[in-house]
Amino acid sequence: MSAQSAGPQSGTSIGHVAELVRAAVPPMHPGGRPIVAGVAAGAALVRLLTGRGTVVGLAATAATAAFFREPRRVRPARTGVVVAPADGTVATVAEVEPPAELGLPAGPVPRVSVFLSVLDVHVQRVPVDGRVVAVEYRPGVFLSADLDKASEDNERNAVLFEATDGHRVGVLQIAGLLARRIVCEVAQGDEVAAGETFGLIRFGSRVDTYLPAGSRVLVEPGQRTIGGETVLAELPAADR
Repeated sequence: MSAQSAGPQSGTSIGHVAELVRAAVPPMHPGGRPIVAGVAAGAALVRLLTGRGTVVGLAATAATAAFFREPRRVRPARTGVVVAPADGTVATVAEVEPPAELGLPAGPVPRVSVFLSVLDVHVQRVPVDGRVVAVEYRPGVFLSADLDKASEDNERNAVLFEATDGHRVGVLQIAGLLARRIVCEVAQGDEVAAGETFGLIRFGSRVDTYLPAGSRVLVEPGQRTIGGETVLAELPAADR
């Protein structure tokens, strides 16, 4: 009788462990699959030609796959807020003129700049529920993304979102010293939800969020943000 009861318990235990492993290992963003496949193929070739490098090849492949991870996130239940579009460290919080490509009215608005190191998650997430108003790519240089002038001079992609309450929030994906590829998966007119993944920047980079005038910024320089979860700011109450 004990032998019969052991079977289901064992099966349940194995299934539970498998589920825990799946929950602990985040999925990979599709944009990273060709690069991971290339690293794996290169490692396999080195192993075939030299008979060495197995451990290094496996480590390089695993590290590359980890860079392109796309962990599941739980958006905050609050309304009238802007969630962080990226994981990283808040580099600056300032009142600045928005870049021309966002098409926002002239005049200083709050900008929160988040710097992403090579160890951070590099997917970008939608900051508000609503729709995509515009997407515009601009070429540029590849200065270190932690420099303030990177917001103006570096290669970048601008996405303007309009929240369901009418507020407009701009997000700039900015390439850094090592980043040479910006991926944007949304287009003008797309309906979006806060916390959804909309893009990817490969390797060290920066993401700037331009908020409506009168927004209450809730983060400070040096603070860590979690994309899709950290609340960057409260939108102006008067128009909610």
